[in-house]
Amino acid sequence: MFTSQWFKGITWRQIYPLLLCLLGISLFSMVYKPSLFEYSSSEWILLTSMLGTSFVLYFFTFQLPPDGSKQSMDSAVYLACVFIYDVSFALTVLFLNALVFTICERKVALRKHLINFCIYSNMVILSATMYNWAGGSTGALDNRHLFAYTLALTVYFTVNILCISIFYFLDFGNRLRDTLKNQFKASLTIYLCTLILSIVLTVLIVHNGIIGLLLFTGLSILLSRSYIRMFNLYLQVEERAIKDPHTGLYNHNFFERSLEKELNDSILNTSNLSLAMIHIDDFKIFKDHHGHLLADQLLALVGKNLKNESEAIDAIASRSINEEFTILMPGYDSNKAFLFINRLRKNLNDTYFEGVEVFPHSCLSFSAGIATVQLDIHHKSDLVDRATQALSQAKHQGKNTVYIHGSTTNLKSEIDISQDVRDLEQLLSLFLYKDITTYTHSKRVFQYAIDMSEILQLDAIYYRKFVLGALIHDIGKIELPRELLQTTTKLTSDEWNMIKSHVTWGKHIILSQERFKELAPLVELHHERYDGKGYPNGFKEEQIPMLCRMLTIIDSFDAMTSERPYQKTKTLSEAITEIRACAGSQFDPTLTELFIAYIEEKFVGTIKFPMLQF
Repeated sequence: MFTSQWFKGITWRQIYPLLLCLLGISLFSMVYKPSLFEYSSSEWILLTSMLGTSFVLYFFTFQLPPDGSKQSMDSAVYLACVFIYDVSFALTVLFLNALVFTICERKVALRKHLINFCIYSNMVILSATMYNWAGGSTGALDNRHLFAYTLALTVYFTVNILCISIFYFLDFGNRLRDTLKNQFKASLTIYLCTLILSIVLTVLIVHNGIIGLLLFTGLSILLSRSYIRMFNLYLQVEERAIKDPHTGLYNHNFFERSLEKELNDSILNTSNLSLAMIHIDDFKIFKDHHGHLLADQLLALVGKNLKNESEAIDAIASRSINEEFTILMPGYDSNKAFLFINRLRKNLNDTYFEGVEVFPHSCLSFSAGIATVQLDIHHKSDLVDRATQALSQAKHQGKNTVYIHGSTTNLKSEIDISQDVRDLEQLLSLFLYKDITTYTHSKRVFQYAIDMSEILQLDAIYYRKFVLGALIHDIGKIELPRELLQTTTKLTSDEWNMIKSHVTWGKHIILSQERFKELAPLVELHHERYDGKGYPNGFKEEQIPMLCRMLTIIDSFDAMTSERPYQKTKTLSEAITEIRACAGSQFDPTLTELFIAYIEEKFVGTIKFPMLQF
């Protein structure tokens, strides 16, 4: 929340209503000219009738999809008073209406009644001022003054949108422009309807008096009821569109939208956000043994438990596909999320359901993987991928367990990447006819990555991701012309921009391979710099995933110490000196020292870097 620097501990959310009230009261006291005793009996009857109409219409408030913001048509009454009589008459109706509501709705705080009255007062006074300024006159509708009517309606609408949007902005911290845009879109249709009705009411009252007012009241009530029914129908359709019919949880489409919104809020406000992917253990065994009907009842039971527990902490529980579920936990770090999900798991273990004896554990259980937003997560797919990988680890550990992504575990022996390496080498072999240098460089970087994964103590998932990403990190260069890859002259600006594009092309190539899409960050980000001056995104420090920061060091070291057509090969000591000199600017300083220690230990006593054999 935006905090004032003028008063310690006082926020703009507290100051803004006060300013609104001061403005409203000031304008009201300057403009309002009491003339109650000067009204004729017919004017008193009309004033009382219009007061009753505004009172009735206020009770017939309705909501509009999609955000459900409340609207009413009482504004048409106040504007009609301005057009037929004057601003004082309109303010009299408004003041008496506010007084009646304050007495009738004593449960509502007095300050809220005052704020509401002041907002309406500002709208009425400013629109009346612009109406008079534009040459508008009171009485019957005058076609010559259409501009004055239009200007008054526009000002009334604009003041209302502005006052309400600032409240939204101070409450939720959205950018004011976006808030105004959303409010405008949500209110435009109904306000056009209401403001046009004010013109209709003007005509009806002038020509038909009380009868015209009664006709208007009936028409407005019918319109309001139609809007109410439309909104209820919208809610029913929306409920079906966002809910899974079997479990009562949100469906996958709603989860995708919620994840994008919560992730953006988390990144913007640097707040915690955790995602849990949950899979019912051995569900297929249960379904094959007991049939689809009982299996659906089991899903409904699990869904009910997840829904009740999640709603208690304002988490968002959804059904993904089949027996998989997701729980999105705003404000939860990994440890807090683990405690919550693990409690759910234990509760489910203790919940009896008919036929659970067929399960290997003889009870209901699930495996769950948790991923928490870190600085190096920039897209919702990154968080989903990590949670999915953590779920895979939970299953590897024997199921009925919860695993946090990135937790230290020695599972490397459980994963065989030999087939993955062979498939990627087949893709990489395309360089053999185009640029043998890129091929051999990629193979050497792959070997370094295998060694560094031991030093970094990577678990199975990170190990596979790191070494395969290192092997294929330059695959985007396959899109570059052979002449550009093998040039020995200084690159032009256009040629350098084309070279830099290889990381983006490489990312698209990898994303087209479903099996290897988790390697995309290493392909795309291995030229980012620790100081934020790299490409393609200009990420810095922890915004760059740790494996990408490590790959940048390895990639650069091998480029320095290998034969290249456009540069002189550096000795081992020269390369170490340059790598160390770039620590903190181009490279992560901590990872730099780890890599230098590894190089010095591996090649101690050598003068020039030995070529690796394949």
